[in-house]
Formats: sequence, structure tokens, C-alpha cells
Amino acid sequence: MQKIRLAGPLQTDSIVDGPGIRAVLWTQGCGHHCEGCHNPETHDFHGGSNYDVEQIKKQLDTLQFHDGITLSGGDPMFQPEACYEIAKYAQKKGLNVWCYTGFTLEQLLVMSHKNKWILKLLEQIDVMVDGKFELSQKSLNLKFKGSRNQRILNVPKSLKQHQAVIIEKYNREKTWSPIYKQEEYLYI
Repeated sequence: MQKIRLAGPLQTDSIVDGPGIRAVLWTQGCGHHCEGCHNPETHDFHGGSNYDVEQIKKQLDTLQFHDGITLSGGDPMFQPEACYEIAKYAQKKGLNVWCYTGFTLEQLLVMSHKNKWILKLLEQIDVMVDGKFELSQKSLNLKFKGSRNQRILNVPKSLKQHQAVIIEKYNREKTWSPIYKQEEYLYI
């Protein structure tokens, strides 16, 4: 039976790892070691636990009101075959698939020449947040990503057009005006 190494069990209640209600797979193992990473416990390739891919699929069957799944970690691209099996199953169930990776799309396409599972996984991903987290470019005003250098890509369009296709609505930095500085105040 195929296994996947995860930092913990499937999380089924995320609203911050992509749009809507999401289930998140926190893959174990990452070679990027980004300074300021919010999941440093997922870096160790020998950490976490092995889970049966078939068991994860059965858990996906129990999801009722979810919009999609998110592959995060760690870095899912270090376990492309197992992640492919899960992403493909999620797509069959009508769930959209988001993926966070420290690799860029361009790097992954080169890597896919040596590992066919990377391209197969990319073909099952709807949206990918690519690029390493860079602490010097961190912003709390970004939606679904941690640093300005990261891109949120439409993967099917990117693969079809042979270039990164950015989803603009997710790549804008929000600016906030504190309520105490506004001309009018909110009264309850």
C-alpha cells in the first residue's frame, strides 16, 4: 500500500490555505529551510508519520461542505507520486486542489524531466503558490501567501501557455486604514 509522510493527520477545517473551506495535507520534509518559515517542524524528512494514501482518500470521501484540498508542508513536491494520487482523487470528487511549494513553476518543469510524477502532479493542481518564503519580503497584507516574491498561479493555464500565468486577484497587496484614523467612526 502506498504511503505518504505527513506532519500530522488531515486537517479538515482550514479557511486560510486557499479560498473556502479546505482540507489540508501537511506533507513532511522540505529542503528549502526558508528563514522565518511558519512550519519549521515539517522540514525533517524523517519526522512526522507515514499514512496510507488509501486512508487519506477515504477521509476525503467524508468531506461534505469543502471547496477543496490544499497540499502544503513541508513541500509536497518532495513526495510527488503520493501527492499526485491524492490530488487526482480529490479532482474526481469535485474538489479543487491548491499546492504550496518553495520551488518555482519553472524549476518544477525542469525537474519533471527526471521525475515524471512532478508533471503528473502539476496536471492535477488548479492553483499553486510557488517560490520560497523570503523573510525580507514578508507582508501581512498578502492573501494566501507570505512574501511578495511568491506567485499564485493558474496551473492549467500555465501548463497550456508554457509560462507562468498569475492570478491577479490573489497577487495584490491590500492596504488597510486603521479605523481610528478614519474620518467617520463606527458606533455600536
